[in-house]
Amino acid sequence: MSELPPDLPRLRTLETWLTVSLERVRARIAEVETREAALRPVRQRREGPGWVLSYLREQGRRVPDSVHIGDCSMAGKNIGPLTREEARQILHAGQVQACAICRPDSDLGLLG
Repeated sequence: MSELPPDLPRLRTLETWLTVSLERVRARIAEVETREAALRPVRQRREGPGWVLSYLREQGRRVPDSVHIGDCSMAGKNIGPLTREEARQILHAGQVQACAICRPDSDLGLLG
């Protein structure tokens, strides 16, 4: 046994009511999301380069290790600054890996 009305006019009325109700719920969701987004803290980047290349020491030489977002704490102290394009090229070429913590490949739009 169906809980829905059997005739088309009442079904159309119910459809209209549900559509209007759904639009009201979606509008309320948008309001709440906007309010909550305004309350969330915004991550402030430190001054400095947008991206950096960290190096390892192997037999007294600097060897490129990984690309990081400029303020990533995993980059360490042995780093060099990169422009956005340099970081994209290095990661795209597969020369070094992207940091698994700060995910510069995502920030640079390289993840598919």
